Amino acid sequence: MGFLADNLSRIKPSATIMLTQMARELKTKGKDVISLSVGEPDFDTPDNIKEAAIAAIRRGETKYSPVPGIPELRQAVADKFKRENGLDYKPSQVIVGTGGKHVIFNALMATLNPGDEVICVAPYWVSYPEMVALCGGTPVLVSASQQHDFRLRPEDLERAITPRTKWIILNSPSNPSGAAYSRSELKALTDVLKRHPQVWVLSDDIYEHLTYGDFEFATAAQVEPELYDRTLTMNGVSKTYAMTGWRIGFAGAPERLIKAMDMIQGQQTSGTSTISQWAAVEALSGPQDCIPRFKAAFQRRRDLVVSMLNQARGLKCPTPEGAFYVYPSCAELIGKKTPGGKVIASDEDFVMELLATEGVATVHGSSFGLGPNFRVSYATSDDKLEEACRRIQRFAASLT
Repeated sequence: MGFLADNLSRIKPSATIMLTQMARELKTKGKDVISLSVGEPDFDTPDNIKEAAIAAIRRGETKYSPVPGIPELRQAVADKFKRENGLDYKPSQVIVGTGGKHVIFNALMATLNPGDEVICVAPYWVSYPEMVALCGGTPVLVSASQQHDFRLRPEDLERAITPRTKWIILNSPSNPSGAAYSRSELKALTDVLKRHPQVWVLSDDIYEHLTYGDFEFATAAQVEPELYDRTLTMNGVSKTYAMTGWRIGFAGAPERLIKAMDMIQGQQTSGTSTISQWAAVEALSGPQDCIPRFKAAFQRRRDLVVSMLNQARGLKCPTPEGAFYVYPSCAELIGKKTPGGKVIASDEDFVMELLATEGVATVHGSSFGLGPNFRVSYATSDDKLEEACRRIQRFAASLT
């Protein structure tokens, strides 16, 4: 009998974490590496939020928190959902976790039985299918191709639903593609879901405020109120307010689901850091002037990266609506050789050779369920992005 759990055989390591760690190790060895593999804003957390955390420490807010979150933050989250999304959640319908990933995991753990299916739209965030598998469910992967702008079509959703389908995970704007669903596109999907009352919606809105141009964000329960009673609306402060290390995610949902998640969290981590929670109260309730500032920088960077990657031989890079990623296709370069004679047989080969020869860390699209593409995070400085894109252009041009 083996010591490690059989469940571990059902999952793979996170490719984003693996590539980011490889880049760090190369840097420690003195290699000039530009990491475009991590999904983390390079901005500092705004000062008013940091000061709120310091004030909380000085007030002695350093004891255990209630498991689902301090009352002040649950109220601030409920206020945010009403103000920004038109969704009425009472504080008792809100839970706070140690990051968005924690909230999603607890929702799946609270609801999945062996054989239950969860629809994951490819390209998907690498953790979705792995979390489903760890929680005993079966991930059902449905492709949203570049031909359809990386957005799920209603007819493909309809075909994927079976009597065992319990959830669909919708992430808009998307990690890794940056694609976002308009209100009308979401409505077409929710119209399908209305016909299947056993299916719940897990709406991952973590990139809600990072949309560009005239795009207007909408979330599933807002677009289709009939789905309110079977939707978990998940969000957090990490991307919007540059608070990745503070580890605060939250969700609104029907009370019976929140109570079940509360019970799991109570036996798992209990409440998250009180200091981080008070910082999040300030983030959600205080000045919001950092949002347009961050958005303007990200939009400028997006346009720079899309332009330069589309000038690279053999790459095609769509312009995404949101988040801080682009997801170019390297299909035309598959089968070509490096100057050293190595064949680029896959997008993983492309990414690994790019890192080895040019010191640019990206993430291969096959790890997100759809290739041959690769993900580039543009959450770093303009100068680094320009230099990285020049290196990608040089690498692509070297392949024959």
